[in-house]
Amino acid sequence: MQITVRLFATLRQEAGWGQREVSLPEGATLDDLLAALAAGESGLSLTDRPVYAAVNREYAQRGQTLHDGDVVALFPPVSGG
Repeated sequence: MQITVRLFATLRQEAGWGQREVSLPEGATLDDLLAALAAGESGLSLTDRPVYAAVNREYAQRGQTLHDGDVVALFPPVSGG
């Protein structure tokens, strides 16, 4: 299945890209996607740090199952006022 991944803030800077299509097997979870991205991108660590994710514009947990055509946005925690 094809998943669109969008990176924001420091994640985009570390990876050197902002949007990419990723192929995953059917039944893959958000955690599987994070592991695949971390394994395939040097300098992009997504499994050992806090990362927020939204699937189709709704916050998601790491165990959420992904579906063909989903759009996953990944961003680090932010603070400010």
